[in-house]
Amino acid sequence: MTTIWIDHLPVTPIGPVWLGVSEEGLAAIYLDGTRADLEAKIRRRFPQARLEEDPLRTAEVYCQIEAYLDGERRTFTLPIDWRGMGDFQRRALQATAAIPYGETRSYGEIAAQVGNPRAARAVGRAEATNPIPLVIPCHRVIGADGGLHGYGGARGLETKAWLLRLEGVTVVQSRVESRP
Repeated sequence: MTTIWIDHLPVTPIGPVWLGVSEEGLAAIYLDGTRADLEAKIRRRFPQARLEEDPLRTAEVYCQIEAYLDGERRTFTLPIDWRGMGDFQRRALQATAAIPYGETRSYGEIAAQVGNPRAARAVGRAEATNPIPLVIPCHRVIGADGGLHGYGGARGLETKAWLLRLEGVTVVQSRVESRP
């Protein structure tokens, strides 16, 4: 049986951040909401998981996320638990995880990168159901027109724009521009 250790950062610039860590690595992040919301999200991927609190198991994730949101960290060095994801979602999210800090890619660019250039909408769905936002930076994925097109985290596009600005990406009238 899989054990997932849970914790949360109660106060961040984007609201509460809940997290779940398994033996394999980071398994879930839930922005805003409650512990019950996080548990429901975890149960969709890991229906038989035992959920426990253990600050020692979650400390590194907690520290890295806090440092990122404070503008003190640009990359995460956390293992990811990819179990419970479909093949296409996993490949799309692995491509997303490779987008460097302060840069963006379009849904179409991610689709082409994973070998299916006509699957931009499927990439959008994979991003919308990303179980590990922030660390798998779906906020860095934008529309082909350069605009922000959806974000499943708390406060939606407002949070996506905030995260991009944190990384030095200028958000202009729902469009983004990378700084040189």
